[in-house]
Amino acid sequence: MNIADQKQALRERIKAAIAAIPPSERSALGAAAATRLRKHEAWTSSRQILLFSPLADEPAIGDLLGDKSVICIPRYVKESGDYEAAIISDPERDLVSGKFGILEAQPDCRSLALNQLDLVLVPGVAFAPCGARLGRGRGFYDRILKLVTGMKIGVAFDEQIEATIPTEAHDQRVDGIITPTRWITVH
Repeated sequence: MNIADQKQALRERIKAAIAAIPPSERSALGAAAATRLRKHEAWTSSRQILLFSPLADEPAIGDLLGDKSVICIPRYVKESGDYEAAIISDPERDLVSGKFGILEAQPDCRSLALNQLDLVLVPGVAFAPCGARLGRGRGFYDRILKLVTGMKIGVAFDEQIEATIPTEAHDQRVDGIITPTRWITVH
């Protein structure tokens, strides 16, 4: 099986595992991951943070929005076909449905260079303790992470942690992984 097929098979297996978690439990698990993150030095020492707008199969960590003075959310840039970090101050006013139906910062929110971020919370389909990450297959986060100099933390349900993940040269790694039950430090 080639690497693309291996990645797709893993995506399908993880998708089924997450689908088996009732939505109300997913919500509680997302809140537990957010609580665990708030206590970690990566969060407490960071000033400029990029959060993600969770999809239904990702830990909902949105209640972190009011915790810091500079919170960014990815925003799709049509001209480049990539995402940038955009500062939001009021989630009710500043977030709109974006290109892929994901909440993102509206056009008038000021952008922040990716290399100025202290911390990026990273979604993914699966993560490995070595820092390998499997995304959804379009490479958007790999391109973001390549430009980030701050800490990169994967956010996942425990069901998304795999011993190994097939990777390619363009796949970017994370520095740590937070789940509802544990913090995984990447070495």
